[in-house]
Amino acid sequence: MQRYSLAEIRDRQDELLQQAAHEPILLTEESKPGYVIMSAQSYQQLLDRLNNLEDNALGQLAEIALQNSKMVGAETFTAELQRLASLDSGNS
Repeated sequence: MQRYSLAEIRDRQDELLQQAAHEPILLTEESKPGYVIMSAQSYQQLLDRLNNLEDNALGQLAEIALQNSKMVGAETFTAELQRLASLDSGNS
C-alpha cells in the first residue's frame, strides 16, 4: 500500500484517485496513518468478505454450542417415550 501525506494529495489528487482504483492508498498526517482511499468496489468487496467471515465464525460457534449442548430433561423424556411405547405395544 502506497503512503502519501495529506499535503501531497493536494498536488497529486487525480493521480492518487486513479491509483486508488487499483489498490488502497494510505494517507498520513504528521507521518502517522490517518486515512485510506480505495475504490467503492474494493470497499464493498472488503465489507462482503468481512460479513462472510463473521457469518462463518458465528456458524462455527453455533455448531460448537450445539455439539456441547444437552437437552434439559432428555433422559426423563426418553424414558417416558419408551414407557409409552411399551404400553402401546402391549395393547396391540
